[in-house]
Parts: sequence; structure tokens; C-alpha cells
Amino acid sequence: MIKRGLVMEGGAMRGMFTCGVIDVLMECRIKVDGAAGVSAGAVFGCNIKSHQIGRPIRYNKKYSRDPRYCSFRSLLKTGDMFGAEFCYHTLPEVLDPFNKRIFKKNPMEFYIGATDVMTGRPVFHKCTDGGEKDIEWMRASASMPLVSRVVSIDGRKLLDGGVACPIPYRFLERRGYNRNLIVLTQPKGFVKKQVSMLPIIKLALKDYPALFRAMATRHLRYNAQINDIENMEKWGNVVVIRPPESLEIGRTEKNPSELERVYEVGRIETLKKLDEIKDFFGM
Repeated sequence: MIKRGLVMEGGAMRGMFTCGVIDVLMECRIKVDGAAGVSAGAVFGCNIKSHQIGRPIRYNKKYSRDPRYCSFRSLLKTGDMFGAEFCYHTLPEVLDPFNKRIFKKNPMEFYIGATDVMTGRPVFHKCTDGGEKDIEWMRASASMPLVSRVVSIDGRKLLDGGVACPIPYRFLERRGYNRNLIVLTQPKGFVKKQVSMLPIIKLALKDYPALFRAMATRHLRYNAQINDIENMEKWGNVVVIRPPESLEIGRTEKNPSELERVYEVGRIETLKKLDEIKDFFGM
């Protein structure tokens, strides 16, 4: 039996590329049975389950310059560079509502990955209704270390899912997904380097040594995953959508034109792969 999966890497505002990808998939009625995302891949990718075409690019362009959304003011005032109250309550509940009804009704499975700061290992949550708990998992997955508060859920302390599991394709495979479309936000040939300023980071994370170790070795996991994915791609076991070159966008980019540019790259690259995706998915 074919189980079609969608895997979404993070990358902060490189996630606008992923927004372009999922919008084209929805417009072309390419459905998947399940999806897994981390960080930006989770908070933007969730809109495929609520079937809200254009929502993440729309609200990012409109509110990216709002200091409540992302700013050093928010970091100093709340402990979160991306303001938790604004991003995960005001925005999805009032300003650009997240369609919880469709999210709950859609049978597609949607998983979010986060990093357990006490163990440094990945943990996953299956979202069911888009309610408060699901939203908190989204916040946890996208909460970057050093500029975010630790998020406590179900007795765990969580942060950025991209630290422990940058690309959660094996997670979906273990759940029987055997036709996976993988969305990367770095171009082919990209090699991640070890995070800089390790002594300072170690001091800042003195209460979470396992998280520090996970951050210090993240580049090794990422590069190994990319090598694995490229081998699977070569043998036709997965389809990969990636930028043709570096997106050259800041992690907290606020310029709507830049956000739109990266979004359009995602759309273009997906349209190029449309026939391949349909054939791969047996459509």
C-alpha cells in the first residue's frame, strides 16, 4: 500500500520557500496521507492540513515588522524573540485565524518534532485538532535556543526541533510512509558547519548540557541526513524539492519583498517538479 508523506525542514524565514511549495501542492490538489515538520516546517507547514492557501506568506508579509511578532524588544520583554502571545494567540485566533475546524476534519496526519532539552533527543507529537496543545507544540518546535524560553509540555522541556532532528524523514518512514516528498530549504551541495562561539553557548546553556551537546553536533547529523537523502533521491526512493541556490535571507527577515521573493522560488521549483511528484505519488 502506498502511503504518501511530506517532510519539511526548518530554517526560520527560509521557510517562506516551504510556504510556496505547499501552496502549489494545495492548488494542484496533490494530497498526502501524512506530514512531519520541524521549526518553520511545522509552524508554516501546518497550513497544509488546515488547507489555508496563502496564509503564512500573507501574515508574515503583513506582520513581520510588528515588534510584537519578532524583535529584540520582545526578547528583552518576554524572553522570546518571536513573541509567544502575539505569534501563537493574537495572530492565529484574531488577526489571521487558523482554521481549526478544517484542520481537525482533515484525515491527513500531521507530526511536529521538538528537542527535549534534558536529553538532547527528538520527540514528536501528532497534532489532532489545532487546539491549544497542538499550538504549544508548534511554539516549542520553532523556539530557537538562546532567544526563546523553554516550553514545558507533558512533563517535558522543549525547544527547536531542528536541533535534534533537522529533517524528520526517518520518523515518517518508521510509520509506514513509503513515498516521501522532502522539502529542503538549502540548495544541493550545502554543508552545515559547526555552530560558532561554543564556549559562550555552553555557558548560556549550563543548565542544559544535553542540549548543548546536541547543538555542538547538529552539523554532523544534518550533513549525514543530507547525504542519505541524496542517495535515496539518486535511487528514486524520494522526491526532493530544494532551492536552486542559496536563498540569502535572514533568519528574522522583515522585508515583505524578500519574503515574497523566497516564497516565489518555492512555487517555481514545485511547479518544475509537478509531473515528477504526480508520477511518484501514483496520481
